[in-house]
Amino acid sequence: MGDDGKHESSGSEPPITRDLRGLPGSAGFAIGSAIFVDQGRSGVVRRRIQKHSADDEMARFDRAVKEAALSLREVAERARPRIAEVSILEAYILMVQDETLREDVERRVRIDLQCVEWALRSSVLDMGEQLRGSNDPYLAERSHDFEFVGDRILGALAGRTRPSGIPLGHEPGIIVARDLSPAETATLTKERVLGIVTEIGTRTSHTAILARALEIPAVVGVKNLRQLVAHGDRLIIDGVHGKITVLPSDAQLTDATERSKRYYAMATGLRAARDRPATTKCGVPVTLKGNIELSLEASIALDHGARGIGLYRTEFLYVDRHELPSEEEQYATYRQVVETVAPLPVTLRTFDIGGDKFASVFQVPPDMNPALGLRAVRLGLERPHVFKVQLRAMVRASAHGSVRIMVPMVASLNELRAVRKLLNEAIAEVDASGLPRAEYLPLGAMIEVPAAAILAEEFAREAEFLSIGTNDLVQYTMAVDRSSRDLTHLASFFDPAILRLIKNVIQAGSFRQRPVIVCGAMASDPLAAILLVGMGLRELSMEANAIPEVKEALSRVTLEEAKDAAATAFEASTANEVQDGVVARFAPLIADLLDPDELPNSMLRGF
Repeated sequence: MGDDGKHESSGSEPPITRDLRGLPGSAGFAIGSAIFVDQGRSGVVRRRIQKHSADDEMARFDRAVKEAALSLREVAERARPRIAEVSILEAYILMVQDETLREDVERRVRIDLQCVEWALRSSVLDMGEQLRGSNDPYLAERSHDFEFVGDRILGALAGRTRPSGIPLGHEPGIIVARDLSPAETATLTKERVLGIVTEIGTRTSHTAILARALEIPAVVGVKNLRQLVAHGDRLIIDGVHGKITVLPSDAQLTDATERSKRYYAMATGLRAARDRPATTKCGVPVTLKGNIELSLEASIALDHGARGIGLYRTEFLYVDRHELPSEEEQYATYRQVVETVAPLPVTLRTFDIGGDKFASVFQVPPDMNPALGLRAVRLGLERPHVFKVQLRAMVRASAHGSVRIMVPMVASLNELRAVRKLLNEAIAEVDASGLPRAEYLPLGAMIEVPAAAILAEEFAREAEFLSIGTNDLVQYTMAVDRSSRDLTHLASFFDPAILRLIKNVIQAGSFRQRPVIVCGAMASDPLAAILLVGMGLRELSMEANAIPEVKEALSRVTLEEAKDAAATAFEASTANEVQDGVVARFAPLIADLLDPDELPNSMLRGF
């Protein structure tokens, strides 16, 4: 590597091409030169202070918090037309001003006699480390929020209040960084930035969410990225499959250009059909809804053609903080989503935290096996006073649109009945306060525990709807840790055991005339979606970017073809047999919608 940071080759030797793998953050293709965003984290001096200096140190902290919050507000105002950035920046402003953070910093300053910079960095690292210990990708990802907030305040302490932003004076290129904060992404435009690659992050990271909102191709979570890519390197980004090619050959550039043209032509066509109803080739309607984690994603889901929100995860309200969210805060958040989506329906899932899903506000004791511990509905029933606050907020939000409430990880009817009792109490309390609400508020059970799937008919008798969470259903049925990369080959939603459990739930819903929806990753897979429709499902909920592709896939298949494929699948004995059969039958019809890496070699011709 030369002094300017670019890779060099001796003599006339061609540069060494390398392929890197990450996670698809935002779909699309880009070709351009790497532009490094300098995010070098300056060291913090660990300086002991005199006890009489504690007041001065905290005064410095308070001034820095005000300056950091002010600078974030200025960035938010500049980004005001772009809802996604503003929503996240406003959350960051609240985090910067969080009293719990201040209390922890003050304890370290006054008791441990640490200078404020040292105390702040220690507090932020501790909070982030607790979240990183979670097996839940979404919660682990929130650890980076603490880092961003800490960096903003530390910058203010050092007299730096502006985000690093994107280097000026460059031609449009591909941003390469450890990660990007919302304050930095607020400066991005499609004209200046062709793509984004980060070393950390997941699909639920703010960088990925904002990249999708801006329609900028992105690959996140690329290990050792900054050691393997140099400033100025030519890159190909494949945000559809999570791939990066560094220093590509001419042939690879040509191929990438052609694939990009095909992808964007297809994507344009799919997005143009946003308002077209989802139906099979023979005209059978299928309702496609969106899964969201943050309120700002509701508009993104609608933009992709979602006919409502089938799963709104509410855990984010309980993380990145040490105090419980108030009823008013929760109500305002739920109301924002409900009003954004109205008159289409929104399914609010009660918090699924505890056990491996860290939330310090609950002070949940550690479990030997956290996935089977005190979490989700079990935690809610263990802390009914906290649970009822959320239920009241959801009841109040129902006054502003069509709302359903869903309870996760229900394993017995006793749990569902206990939740029903608390919900009735919450409704009575809202009525007693004279606050408006919907006359009818359906309560549904999330079927993600095998016990609930087996007793689906009993659940269908008492719940207004059933929602199948295939991610956890696979984990608990196959005894596979969903976070284990080594065991992913065992965690297939095509496994016959999973299909039979799903079929039992569908049949129970049909018998009791209860709606049944699948809202796990299985619904996002075009081939699996066809299979689910063939099994009798007429409602699917998925990540927003999957909606156009699933809609298109269903439009190319008749209901009879889907039914026949489902019948054949139930004759198979292994996940591979099921998947191979579905691929052989439908991949030729929807090859342009599929990831070629997931297809057998025999199917790749002409892809």
